[in-house]
Amino acid sequence: MSKIICIVDDEEELIHNLKIEIQDLRPEWTLRTFSDGLKALQEIMNGSVNLVLTDIAMPDMDGYELFWRVKDYDANIPVIMMTGFGYDPNHVLLRSKMDGLKDVIFKPFDVEKLVALIDRKLKNSDSQ
Repeated sequence: MSKIICIVDDEEELIHNLKIEIQDLRPEWTLRTFSDGLKALQEIMNGSVNLVLTDIAMPDMDGYELFWRVKDYDANIPVIMMTGFGYDPNHVLLRSKMDGLKDVIFKPFDVEKLVALIDRKLKNSDSQ
């Protein structure tokens, strides 16, 4: 059964390149990419997404709000946050971790390590 991964980042070029790199490593995954959190949330609430990979800083809905809404919809959907900032001026990471976020990756990141993390999260969510 194919897994559906939702990638959310307002940097179009990043999500385009990330999709290509992940698809090369896991061609069996279906990757749905979004440049804004609201459209991604609509897809998630359609009920077919297995994991969400989201940026923290986005103009319409930051990563914390998306994380919170995903968890409110279905607490079993794993969420991984990614950020290019070492400093978190809005404390998105802190708030998210207090609400249960387990995984954060910092840009630039090794795509193979990201795929390994996604694999682990998917296996853990399958066993729940």
